[in-house]
Amino acid sequence: MKIESLDKLFVDELKDIYSAESQLIRALPKMAKAATSPMLREAFESHLEETKIQKERLDQIGEQLGQRLTGKKCVAMEGLIEEGKEILEADGLPSLIDAALIAAAQRVEHYEISAYGTARALAQHLGHADAVKLLDTTIHEEGAADHKLTKIAESDVYPGVRTEQEEAENAPKSSNGRAKKGAKKRASKK
Repeated sequence: MKIESLDKLFVDELKDIYSAESQLIRALPKMAKAATSPMLREAFESHLEETKIQKERLDQIGEQLGQRLTGKKCVAMEGLIEEGKEILEADGLPSLIDAALIAAAQRVEHYEISAYGTARALAQHLGHADAVKLLDTTIHEEGAADHKLTKIAESDVYPGVRTEQEEAENAPKSSNGRAKKGAKKRASKK
């Protein structure tokens, strides 16, 4: 890749973010399905809708610049989503899986906040006032999503971990010393 100007760098940043949002749109439904906390599931579902709107904003910016934002793959988001897939395949107490999903989602949010912040700074410097407004809106939404995940973790998921661990410890054991099948699921439904 040859970086020839701030204008080209700005478009390249937007393409990277566009790819990131496209990947996230495919990943969020899987995260929502895996979440056992109703609050967390709702947060993922609502952020999916928000992400679709954010991608539409990027399309608007691309139109203003006369640029298509497709054609680049965001390798960073690909890696973050791959880490999330590992969590989806993990075995553990449901509340611990939820805690891990929150950690993965917050890494994604922080990446997006950083990427949008960089794009916003470039837009500001290059005099793209409309793009600055659209990017500011998205930065605010990403920060709010991160804050919401923290609240869900602290008020719902983390307290549930202790309860599930205690219930799993007190569950009837099989001959190999493990909790009998279904004990984990029963603990998560309380």
